[in-house]
Amino acid sequence: MAYKCGSREQITLFPQSIDEYIGEEHPVRAYDTFIEVLNPYEIDLEIDPHKVGNSAYEPKAMLKLVVYGYSYGIKSSRKLERAVHENVAFIWLMGGLKPDHKTIAEFRKNNKKALKLVLRQCARMCMKLGMVDGNILFVDGTKIRANASRGKNYTKEQYEGKLKDIDIRIEKLLEECDRIDEEEKGDGSLVKIEEELIDQRNLRERIKGILAEFETKGDLTKDGVQRTVNQTDPDSALMRSIHGSHSSYNAQSVVDDKNGLIIHADAVSETKDINQLSEQVQQAEEAMEKSCEVVCADAGYSNTKELENLDGKDIKVVVPSQRQALHQPEKPFSKSQFTYNAGENCYYCPEGHSLIYSTQDTRGEQLVYRIKDANLCRQCKNFGICTNARQGRKIKRLIREELKEKIERQFNEPESQEIYVRRKTRAEHPFGHIKHNLGIRNFLLRGRDGAKAEISIGATCFNIARMITLLGGVLEFCFKVQSHAGLITL
Repeated sequence: MAYKCGSREQITLFPQSIDEYIGEEHPVRAYDTFIEVLNPYEIDLEIDPHKVGNSAYEPKAMLKLVVYGYSYGIKSSRKLERAVHENVAFIWLMGGLKPDHKTIAEFRKNNKKALKLVLRQCARMCMKLGMVDGNILFVDGTKIRANASRGKNYTKEQYEGKLKDIDIRIEKLLEECDRIDEEEKGDGSLVKIEEELIDQRNLRERIKGILAEFETKGDLTKDGVQRTVNQTDPDSALMRSIHGSHSSYNAQSVVDDKNGLIIHADAVSETKDINQLSEQVQQAEEAMEKSCEVVCADAGYSNTKELENLDGKDIKVVVPSQRQALHQPEKPFSKSQFTYNAGENCYYCPEGHSLIYSTQDTRGEQLVYRIKDANLCRQCKNFGICTNARQGRKIKRLIREELKEKIERQFNEPESQEIYVRRKTRAEHPFGHIKHNLGIRNFLLRGRDGAKAEISIGATCFNIARMITLLGGVLEFCFKVQSHAGLITL
């Protein structure tokens, strides 16, 4: 059987333009068009046409390189440098520009805000194109590792010990410098010592900043556990996942129901989602420049204070309580079988005995009601089933109990159940794409701003890929985006 064989010596006539190598439906054209229509000043992209010295690379071209690189899972500045030399799509995108890895890394580090704002402009573009209506929003979170070692998490006492060690080391280095000066050695040892001295002083300042944070936030977490801060990335936190505990960020996303496009993305240091709902929705509404009607999230966001903030804005909340999420059957003599009398501010048990207000819990979030006469409980036929306490039965009532009951009733409505069923395909699908297809399982940039920039890039890449599919291809995407560019308020 004959085989097809190649020949490196074959003379061919290459196309006159590199543009001829890139087909009309190549995805790189979509990314090029999208970034091109953005106003660089509105996204705080660093542009200085009057800068003296060697010419810098055009900022929009660098932005295209970073965003398009993430769309193919290429995050490393060294791999991006290689791509602009070897990959035809990257060569076309950059117009032949070939920045080195240091330039790429520096651009990404200095333009974190621009990278975050690109997602906001993408959301507004989707609004103008009618691909987002902003009426029903889904909120979800996932943990993504920080660029920091788990072993670098220390307590306040450990940092104080490190600070003492650094001061001792600096003192020894200064003594060594004086000794070398007296001996007038010229072997370069003084240069090395001075470099280490600079490093130690920088480390001392960083640790002082971390200790100042301990003074502000305290030594213990809200759960009473001794707090630790990572030396490499102080903004990150030790978070537990199915892969163990690692220094991570809690990435958040707000997704529109109509086409599953991401409106807003964020990265926070809190390990749990419980305090995130109202803040993330507010940020999404600012991006859309309109208010939503319904917000849906899982039970991890069930916090009456957060839900109250949304309910006060006439936003319907579809969030299950922990009991509803776990589908737990009601136990005999549960609180729901006790009748609350608002006028008398007391509960009546199934046997008709009253439980009166007793005290408030230490956090000031719940009211405690107790049976007035403990003998009534001990003599009751249900003693041992209803309660075993010698002091009699007690019930805890949230200060916002009426709101909790309202949210639970809302969740059980047929319309709410239909919305909640869509949550997995809407809220969880984008994170699956970002982590598995784009490879953003860990951040490269350090600090919360860096993490927010990277998750925003990932969300933008997800949106563009989804828009290409919804609009029927790259050519139609480019036409629609260019046609509506003048209508987008940036």
